[in-house]
Amino acid sequence: MLPAIRALLYEYRLLLLYLSRWLLLGAAVAALAGTASAGFLVALDWATNWREAHVWIIALLPVGGLLVGLLYHYLGQRVEAGNNLLLDEIHRPQRVLPLRMTPLVLIGTVLTHLFGGSAGREGTAVQMGASLADQLHLRLGLPRRERRILLIAGISAGFASVFGTPLAGAIFGLEVFFLGRIRYDAILPAFLAAAGADLVTRAWGVGHTVYPQLVVPVVPALSVENVLLAAAAGIAFGLGGRLFAGATHVVSRFYKSRIKWPPLRPALGGVVVALLVWSLGTTEYIGLGVPTIVASFAGPLVPYAFALKILLTALTLGASFKGGEVTPLFFVGATLGNALAGVLPLPLPLLAGMGFVAVFAGAANTPLACTLMAMELFGHECGLYAGLACVVSYLFSGHQGIYSAQVIGEPKHRRWLRQKGKALREV
Repeated sequence: MLPAIRALLYEYRLLLLYLSRWLLLGAAVAALAGTASAGFLVALDWATNWREAHVWIIALLPVGGLLVGLLYHYLGQRVEAGNNLLLDEIHRPQRVLPLRMTPLVLIGTVLTHLFGGSAGREGTAVQMGASLADQLHLRLGLPRRERRILLIAGISAGFASVFGTPLAGAIFGLEVFFLGRIRYDAILPAFLAAAGADLVTRAWGVGHTVYPQLVVPVVPALSVENVLLAAAAGIAFGLGGRLFAGATHVVSRFYKSRIKWPPLRPALGGVVVALLVWSLGTTEYIGLGVPTIVASFAGPLVPYAFALKILLTALTLGASFKGGEVTPLFFVGATLGNALAGVLPLPLPLLAGMGFVAVFAGAANTPLACTLMAMELFGHECGLYAGLACVVSYLFSGHQGIYSAQVIGEPKHRRWLRQKGKALREV
């Protein structure tokens, strides 16, 4: 009996030491990522407001593109790959991420939004969180095996703090680097860093967009018909996510194959985007597009809004401007759901909310994180419908996605078993 008690006490001592260690490290990652996200969100808000008050600056988008291109060409070639570099370092560790990744992506994203590009913010926050977390590994001389865990914690912290969704942020960090598989060795650090980073960002007085709550009667009773309708919507959302990812990659390959000097790519891309915005006669489809996202829950919009956002975002990010893909995916999903309300007999706000998360789930191959995000942003009552749409979207997006460094951990269909273990860029 006594040896068993000693063994139990020893086991719990090890677990308490492990918990204490990661409480400290998680708090450090949270403080760094949360503070960086707070500063970034303030700067991004300023850039958006200034651009909307001085729309003439969109004519200078080629100049902004040249500035971003020069910045990365001379100072940031090592970190040009952005989120894909983070995933590569998790799968095949090479070198510590340079600290300059944080200011470079922050400045590049703010310039993109200031001059009128169509981009998001998730990629920026995730890159800042991961690069700052990697500095902890370097400065504290932590074991090599813990570097990967710190990178995941940094990704979770960045995502959680920029959107105010700690649960989704924690799971996103665990889910994003492997398609179809979650590794649990970083689950505690990811949750601690995500929760802490969200608290830190809020402590700085920086808030987040408040979306409509999806509750009864907006969320209908569960029935066979409604399940089938949600699945049908999920197919459309998966195809939307696939179109978004494919368009961005096609534009990127085009610029890289035709323009050899990298700084010229965003400069010429800026010309194309600026002319397109001028021809449309509206700034609704550039920047984050949050007002349109919110409006998609309230009433019918033009049915082609999602297509215009895909086009402008692909032309922006594909030309090597900086910023995330996720908020544009929210826009695409919410407006696509809004358009589907004219075809599918489900409540418009519910379809907009389902699309908000499900297109992202398909494009990023992260259905669990996106389901949790729906419940955090819109209320738990929509969880089942959002989850079904996310899972179906994930399946119908195929082995494609916005993160080409994602490794296929579990293929989506047995037909693709030979692709297991390969990165999306290889298939």
